[in-house]
Amino acid sequence: MTRIALIAGTYQPERCGVAHYTARLRTGLSEQDVQSVVLTTRTAAQASKDTSVIGVVHNWQFTELLRLVQAVYQTGADLLHIQHAAGTYDFERAIFLLPLLLRTSGWHRPIVTTVHEYGWWEWQPRGVPAWLTEKLKQWGQQRGWWDREDGFLLTSSDALITTNTAAEAVIQARLPYLASRLCRVPIGMNVDVTPIDRESARQRLRHLCGWSKHTTVIAFFGFLHPVKGLETLLPAFKQVLISYSQARLLVIGGVESLALRGEEAVTYWKKLQTLVAELGLTDQVHLSGYLPTPVVSEYLAGAELGVLPFNAGITLKSGSLLTLLAHSLPVVATHHNLPDPDLGEQCGVRLLAPRDQKGLAIALIQLLTEPERRTQLGVAGRTFARKFAWTTIAQQHQAVYRAVLAD
Repeated sequence: MTRIALIAGTYQPERCGVAHYTARLRTGLSEQDVQSVVLTTRTAAQASKDTSVIGVVHNWQFTELLRLVQAVYQTGADLLHIQHAAGTYDFERAIFLLPLLLRTSGWHRPIVTTVHEYGWWEWQPRGVPAWLTEKLKQWGQQRGWWDREDGFLLTSSDALITTNTAAEAVIQARLPYLASRLCRVPIGMNVDVTPIDRESARQRLRHLCGWSKHTTVIAFFGFLHPVKGLETLLPAFKQVLISYSQARLLVIGGVESLALRGEEAVTYWKKLQTLVAELGLTDQVHLSGYLPTPVVSEYLAGAELGVLPFNAGITLKSGSLLTLLAHSLPVVATHHNLPDPDLGEQCGVRLLAPRDQKGLAIALIQLLTEPERRTQLGVAGRTFARKFAWTTIAQQHQAVYRAVLAD
């Protein structure tokens, strides 16, 4: 049996998409006879009931690095797999040095890094002139010693897994000498489809929300955050009601996350409720808050249409998108500045520009008034989503592990 150590910036799956991904991946890997332990913060480990989640560091600052190196050795793992997204490490840079410290201390086992995002953030050391930092970044990157964004994390890994084409494209352009180590493995859906009679789900959902059985439900699903485009969606939905009065909007998801914590989360939740009231949509919009995954699946089974108007646009690293598609919902979404060629109506997604209230309203009205087209897109989306089964994702990881272990 292969044993791996996973490093996760946080391991609170109910509050972090990357942590949820890691948890689902571990479940899939265990079915492939891959045993795993997670090395994370003490706070995250204390919140987990899983004894294989080990709290190693207080935070991700440089003073914690030696503890992390020691913990990696103590796992006795066959390989190390780092899950990296800058925000999950509180944008601290220490993790960039971990592969270098492991190699110089005698670690000869493989290191695999999953790059969840890349190409949008760089570190700038305090007290160092910007021109000098830039020169050092370019000098080391040209020689393959480090890269300008993630230090030694990518250049010292034996394999790099990307979850989306946007990150992969930037890595290939910036670090072409790492092309042979790159492998794209997509993420999977956030919520499995619960077998349920859709008509029964429709009736229960409308009863719960106090809506007529004749209404048509548009569903948003995911963490609620200012970048998700809800401030665009709600006014656009008000415009939808002028042409299609039987439309209803169901907003599924909690506010508390790594991106929005404590008082900030409470404030944003109140802001959304206030906006709904100011727009006069109290009877037409239902904000569910956080729900257990089986309930989410039941709610989505009772809806007819999905919407994801993200300010930065959608990519295939969105578990929310895959979840909506898997539930046979055609999705109206905003396009990314680096559009994924796989996204479009061929997979059940109608794309439009971000922050466009009028365009969003028009797209929703078109699908609300075209039930046959909704059905066609829903079938296409459900078929497309099958490619992102966690069993397949785990098998692809297993192949990467075998390759680096063989080398």
